[in-house]
This record gives sequence, structure tokens and C-alpha cells, in this order.
Amino acid sequence: MDRLILFAATLGPIGRKLPAPGTFGSLAGLLVFWLLIFPANIEPLFVLSAFAILALCAIPLCGKAEILLSKEDPKEVILDEFVAQPLVFVGVPWSSYSYSFDTVLLLGLGFALFRFFDIMKPLGISRLQSIPGGAGVVVDDIAAAIPAGLGIWLLWGNGIIS
Repeated sequence: MDRLILFAATLGPIGRKLPAPGTFGSLAGLLVFWLLIFPANIEPLFVLSAFAILALCAIPLCGKAEILLSKEDPKEVILDEFVAQPLVFVGVPWSSYSYSFDTVLLLGLGFALFRFFDIMKPLGISRLQSIPGGAGVVVDDIAAAIPAGLGIWLLWGNGIIS
């Protein structure tokens, strides 16, 4: 069971073998989000709801992984980035999007903004890491998704990206 928990928390080899595991974890979340919304044509609200539920499930998994690895917020545990990255796009009116350059631009900007807020941890996000256990691992990433999502929403709402 412990091996399965570590596999889920590290997304298998992604968190353990690649450089910049958090970036690759975010990229994996973005890719799964895109695949579910566009090629699979699943309702975006359903996909985002599933990622929110996965974020709740990630809390105990990441907490157990911390214990198994004997580290606080281990860099190889990237389930938190995976589940939080798609939440950046909660406010996007996906019905007006199709597979196009604008969509790729929107996803790329959301990815970059999320990574910025996740790495830099401004606006009190860094304090959330001090929450013990899996909650501290996951909540700071969800918090990073909020200003990133607001940035996307402001860019879209002001016509800077369409």
C-alpha cells in the first residue's frame, strides 16, 4: 500500500526522475485537463469539479507520502501541482473556446502564472506551507491557483487574450 501511495503522490517516475518535478507535475495536470476538455469533449465544469475532488483526496495521500519519505513537502511529491494547475481555469468560459492558438495561449499563460505563484509564493501563500501534513502540501498550491486564475480572468475580461 505504501508503494501505491508514493506512486500516486509522485505521479510515478515524473516526481522522482525528472528535473524540476513541480513544473512537470503542473504540466501533467495541464495536459490531462486539456485532453479531457478538447479531444475527449468532456464538460469543463465536470472536469474542474473532478480536479477539485482530487485535490481533497490529495491531502491524505501527500501527508502519508511526507511520512514515508521522512520530509516536509518533499519536492518529488507533485500530486499537489497536478491537481491544482487545472483549477487556474475555473473562471474561463470554455464554451467559447475550441482547439486553436488562442486556447493554447490561454493554457500557456495559465501554466506560467500558476508556476510563478507556486514558486514565488507571494501574498501570504508561503505561510500556508506551515500547515502541518498533507493540507500544507496541497493548500499552498490551491492558493497559488487563485491569483493565477484571477490573472487569466482579468486578461480575458479585458480582451487582452480572447
